[in-house]
Amino acid sequence: MKCDLRNFDELEKVFSEQNFETIIHFAALKSVSESTTKPLEYYENNILGTLNLLKLANKYGVKKFIFSSSATVYGPPKELPIKETAQTGQGITNPYGQTKFMMEQILIDLAKANPEWKIIILRYFNPVGAHPSGRIGEDPLGVPNNLMPYIAQVAVKKLSYLKIYGDNYETIDGTGVRDYIHIMDLARGHLSAIERIQKHENLSYEIFNLGTGRGYSVREMVAAFEKASGKKVKTRVEPARAGDLAKVYCDPTLAWELMAWRAEHNIDEMCRDAWNWQQKNPYGYAKKSHFDEIEMGFM
Repeated sequence: MKCDLRNFDELEKVFSEQNFETIIHFAALKSVSESTTKPLEYYENNILGTLNLLKLANKYGVKKFIFSSSATVYGPPKELPIKETAQTGQGITNPYGQTKFMMEQILIDLAKANPEWKIIILRYFNPVGAHPSGRIGEDPLGVPNNLMPYIAQVAVKKLSYLKIYGDNYETIDGTGVRDYIHIMDLARGHLSAIERIQKHENLSYEIFNLGTGRGYSVREMVAAFEKASGKKVKTRVEPARAGDLAKVYCDPTLAWELMAWRAEHNIDEMCRDAWNWQQKNPYGYAKKSHFDEIEMGFM
């Protein structure tokens, strides 16, 4: 069943017609850059949708809840790697990150107020890759906002070059470093969270980082993708963007200690599977004719 979380009556119909034991909440607008130009849309969609979902979950007694959060809630890290105990909500540079922080606070307050709720918050770092079959992958509309699909689209010549924003950071090669995690590892993280939330009746709320625990620079990601694809990825250095950080990577130890989860895929596997998806689906899920129509504006 499909519905808009902002439509309370439509969403209640889903709850009234179905039986749920656990909710995994992924639904949100997610572009950092777009959120800076459309803040009202992000606050309305992400916050109102979450409130409606929680009200109905409470009404229908579905009180096991797993939330898709983000490393953006940390803001600029004071030390690396980032632990779950690090400060959140300070220095967040975009409305998207603010909505994730606000949604986390709503969930934490709910868990504190009502012991019947069992909540796990998963803070993603940078999901990349695709299903190994090549049948499920990332298909952004318009120009990608994330690095991996941008690189992949340059490799298949849908885009002419990759913009590298800044090359004089204090990193291994001057480009920004991030903690990239294979989407299949991320999926397993949710399965581990479901198992934990079902087994521990005394659980109130818990927060886990989902990342590999190490960072790769933009140029390292480009090199790894070129190796996986056998294609040259043309790049162009642009000025650094305001608010971008030099290095961001997490400490995922807690997820291993409490959920027996850790990332298993390396950078080569991330790039291999992303390239497999891109090769098999050069126009994403759309047909070529439709793609040509929607792409003309930015090629």
